[in-house]
Amino acid sequence: MAPVHSDDMGEKPPPTSRPASDYTESVISSSSISESTPHAQEGGQTEAPVARTVTGKSSIVVPRNERRGMLGRFGLVAEIENPKDYGTGTKNFITILVAAGGAAAPMASTILFPALTEISEKLHSTQSLTNLSVALYMLAMAICPLWWSALSERSGRRTVYIISFALFTIFGVCSAVSVNIGMLIAFRVMSGVSASSVQAVGAGTIADIWDVKERGKAMGWFYLGPLCGPLLSPVIGGALTGRFGWRSTQWFLAIYGVVLWFMMLFGLPETLRKKPVVPKVSSEKEGDNALERSISRVSIKKAKEWTVTARHIFIDPLKALRYLKFPPVLLTVFYASMTFTVLYVLNISIQTTFSKSPYNFHVIIVGLLYIPPSLGYVAGSQIGGRWSDTIMKRAAHKRRAAASLESGVPEDAPLEYRPEDRMGINVLIAGILYPCAILYYGWMVNAGLYWLAPMVGTTFFGFGSMLVFGSATTMLTEFVPGRSSSAVAVNNFVRNIFACIGGVVAEPLIAAIGNGWLFTILSLAGLCSLSIVWIMRKFGPKWRAEVHKYNLN
Repeated sequence: MAPVHSDDMGEKPPPTSRPASDYTESVISSSSISESTPHAQEGGQTEAPVARTVTGKSSIVVPRNERRGMLGRFGLVAEIENPKDYGTGTKNFITILVAAGGAAAPMASTILFPALTEISEKLHSTQSLTNLSVALYMLAMAICPLWWSALSERSGRRTVYIISFALFTIFGVCSAVSVNIGMLIAFRVMSGVSASSVQAVGAGTIADIWDVKERGKAMGWFYLGPLCGPLLSPVIGGALTGRFGWRSTQWFLAIYGVVLWFMMLFGLPETLRKKPVVPKVSSEKEGDNALERSISRVSIKKAKEWTVTARHIFIDPLKALRYLKFPPVLLTVFYASMTFTVLYVLNISIQTTFSKSPYNFHVIIVGLLYIPPSLGYVAGSQIGGRWSDTIMKRAAHKRRAAASLESGVPEDAPLEYRPEDRMGINVLIAGILYPCAILYYGWMVNAGLYWLAPMVGTTFFGFGSMLVFGSATTMLTEFVPGRSSSAVAVNNFVRNIFACIGGVVAEPLIAAIGNGWLFTILSLAGLCSLSIVWIMRKFGPKWRAEVHKYNLN
């Protein structure tokens, strides 16, 4: 049998003969993500769900009238049975489109920053009440991805995108025509509910179409949207508010939403793998009381349908939180959330510090100061994704070489890809770089030095934090394969709650202790959190082998 090279990997769907609960357990408890040959399927045998296999041919195109997802027949990109068989160009297009969708929610959260004072004046409100339009928006972004991810794993990704961006556009228009602060807050919250879909479903789409060996690079591209959105939107918001007033920011979001909706309608196929349907065989025999039994079955069926629907709406989305019982997921989510909190504190610090003495910059200039960290994000996403993939592959080769020397394992044996390998020297460097960068920034602005000096710190922060975000999100999709959207939704749930708290307390803390001491505290917290890298590498394989103890199903 010829050896299988890592460049030929593809992903197999879960076995059809096992329930979803067994599938989840087997994926997480597996000690690796392995390569395998197509011969493993000969003889009707079924591979483990974590195996990667060579397809050897293009996947079958789904007929237009059988395409899944809302309005699927209007798509110009054909749906295929195995999304990982799409060409590189198509995969890149889908990734960029989803990244653009991922920018909508965080962009809308910060585009109002330069306009908050004007909103208070025009709508005759207090500054504290106006700030609620931002804080409650963040809370909606934290909670609602749990429901969107549950819907996507039942109805598909495309349906979620089409519904959510239609609603995002409608609520954007309603926000733009708001006549009082209560109306604005209500529709802003609904906008957050709508746009938050991509925060979880987007990472699931990336996992659907990219093999594990390429996923880090793709996740880096995807994360450009959610991370650059909140950094560029203050620039856009400042320019629009200064020229047309605060309502123009909401009209901009509505236009952005409708453009994305049409692009997704025509350019985004369904990527969730089909789940085989097992036909039900009735054991009911005809008799004299067949009519009574039929009526009884209909009544029971309707009652069950209502119960199942209620469970899907209210209970199932919350079940995703059970993944926090699994230590690798908990630690990864915690580390990413800590870093994300610093990001939002930094955003508020830039807005607060440079609009006052000794800088006293105009609102448009303050918006431009968000560009340096954006440059760091771009560099981090492009370098970090490829770096993460390389580290993971190198660790797999090293493991196979060691096994060959110790146990005589063939040199062409399948490679073991372990998710925790992504937390290597890349995250170690990032975990030192970004705390040092914010420490430098804090004391530079505390001393009132020339604006370029602290901007150097924000650029390095952008680079280092992007390495953390990219690796963490990719790891979550691999710790829970087949449930990637739910795992990322949990990450968004925790990190946005952290960010909401950070956004609320940042300005009072800056006023009380200053930027220097605030970012010193955050820097020390970031350095202490770096111990998670060592913990994951030491105990990760043991935890995954004992996953059944955590009752994740």
